[in-house]
Amino acid sequence: MTNSQILLTIAVLGGTGKEGKGLAYRWARAGYHVLIGSRTAEKAVNAAADVTAMLGNNALVEGMDNSTAAQKADIVVLTVPYAAHRDTLETVKAVMQGKILIDVTVPLVPPRVTRVQMPPAGSAAQEARDILGEGAQVAAAFQNISHEHLLEGGEVECDVLVTGTTPEVRAEAIKLVEAAGLTGWDAGPIENSVVVEGLTSVLININKKYGSTHAGLKITGAKKS
Repeated sequence: MTNSQILLTIAVLGGTGKEGKGLAYRWARAGYHVLIGSRTAEKAVNAAADVTAMLGNNALVEGMDNSTAAQKADIVVLTVPYAAHRDTLETVKAVMQGKILIDVTVPLVPPRVTRVQMPPAGSAAQEARDILGEGAQVAAAFQNISHEHLLEGGEVECDVLVTGTTPEVRAEAIKLVEAAGLTGWDAGPIENSVVVEGLTSVLININKKYGSTHAGLKITGAKKS
């Protein structure tokens, strides 16, 4: 655990869901100060208590409403369902200026979640960039990681593809990927998020077809420097 990790505060908006709670658990375990956000503060407080119970009272986890969490955080992570994507971003837009957003959202449209259905902006991450404006930087990551893996706390046999508005933003996102115990790869500019997000529907289809619950991806033929 480094001093920079202790001082860095991460807000997980929609952190009461399984994916958000799994990421909050991983980062709190690594020593980060984690703020779990929700539309209602009470739900967030309860989720923070759950994560604290998993890690012990030394964990730095707090629960609060989304806007407050985003305002207090250094980096904001969005883990809401796509149906709540735009509304959540509009709520926190004013406090996101000058900050990094890591968008975990996948534009799944039930009931046909095994079919790739991208929004007019190209992807959820590109949509987030358009909503927040030039004052915020956006990365996309974690779309293809099962919450079951995250909450189990063990090694995850799945890599994370990271896209983003700048190389620097992608590098910051990869630091958090590695802090969560995963391997992250720079997958290029934010426009490439259409491929990464679309792969989620492919993996859901594989899970249904072959009776799995956590199909994932591994990058081969390349080495991390």
